[in-house]
Amino acid sequence: MTPSGGGRQFPFWSYEDIALFIGAMLPCFAVTRLIILPIPFPTRGEQVIAAQFVLYALALAILYFLVAIRYGRPFWRSLGWTFRFPGALTCVVAGPALAIALSIFAFTLKTPPDNAIPNLITDRFSLILVMLFAVFIGPIFEELVFRGFLFPLLARTFGSTLGIFFTAIPFALLHVSTYGWTWQALLIVFIAGLVFGYARDRTNSTIASTIVHMGYNGLYFGFLAARYWH
Repeated sequence: MTPSGGGRQFPFWSYEDIALFIGAMLPCFAVTRLIILPIPFPTRGEQVIAAQFVLYALALAILYFLVAIRYGRPFWRSLGWTFRFPGALTCVVAGPALAIALSIFAFTLKTPPDNAIPNLITDRFSLILVMLFAVFIGPIFEELVFRGFLFPLLARTFGSTLGIFFTAIPFALLHVSTYGWTWQALLIVFIAGLVFGYARDRTNSTIASTIVHMGYNGLYFGFLAARYWH
């Protein structure tokens, strides 16, 4: 991976690779259904989390092919997965602080309550599964795809500011399956995506944005767990 001026990553992949990744998602959905549907899961929550895990694993394999195999480059380092970045403590604090700030903002917008995720939780086991996926697996995958793979290309084309903005749009749209087309919820996710992108750009590390993302999700699901864990 060759940095460009100012320490910003200069990605060796292209928009063709973005198109290939998006195009591969439909077959990934189909394979996921073929794997998951025959399995008699005890609860819908377990089925949904298992499906998400399989889908993310397949998508990550596609991403690995596009970055590491197609170009013969190191996968993790190419996507900015580096532990050497400034402001680590700030990133740890920023996630929960962002969650609090956006919760207050969501309240002022009169955002409809989120029922999709709570509906997946029927017992402690499903709660643990949802939390593990939402706090750890989800942020790692989403940051690799959006801030590791998509953002450097957009930043090279449009500059960092517009790159952060344009990356946050598909990131918000990804959560339509969770929140529906509730504009308040999507606006909240979009703003969170801007902050994650800012962390990625300022530190030149996808781990930094992942830490912020984990902290953001972690506080939300911590409060959610408190409601069920009794």
